[in-house]
Amino acid sequence: MTEPLEIERKFLIEMPDRTLLDRCPVRWEMWQTYLLSRPGVSARVRRRVGETEQFFHTEKLRRTDRTCVEREREITRAEYETLLRQQDPDRVTIHKERYCLPEGGLVFEIDVYPFWRRLAVMEVELQREEQSFTVPRGLRVLREVSGDRRLKNAALAGHVPPEEELLAEAAGNGITPLHGSPECGKIT
Repeated sequence: MTEPLEIERKFLIEMPDRTLLDRCPVRWEMWQTYLLSRPGVSARVRRRVGETEQFFHTEKLRRTDRTCVEREREITRAEYETLLRQQDPDRVTIHKERYCLPEGGLVFEIDVYPFWRRLAVMEVELQREEQSFTVPRGLRVLREVSGDRRLKNAALAGHVPPEEELLAEAAGNGITPLHGSPECGKIT
């Protein structure tokens, strides 16, 4: 039996303009609470509100910086409330707004957090780790953070790196525009 793999790349981006976010056809408000779990496994519950309200329980086991085994199932509100009692006491619930931007056969998920004014995180799920894609116009990638454990949601629930620190790191990486434009380009 094959494991349910999630192959995803994650990028720190400049906060997109409101006009770009407004053109996203799917938007959700989310609350993610991380649970006590066995070593090596990240467990959470998520409340997602958009046109409907849904609840999910997810467990992830990291394989590489870009790939993890993900087991996710929709749960009832009662199950969600019961699982909340298993919250990791060292982590707070993460609140974010997610904007989904379909482009080039992929969906780019833009997460906007209340603790940063100038930064957001963009994720894209892929079929394979080495798959290339083009960043949608209007988004400015500062750097890939797929391997940066500090920027995993589970880590953000315990400690949020200061925005100025992340901006300084990005500047120190000598960001170069992709394909002559600071806003879009092909990523391999």
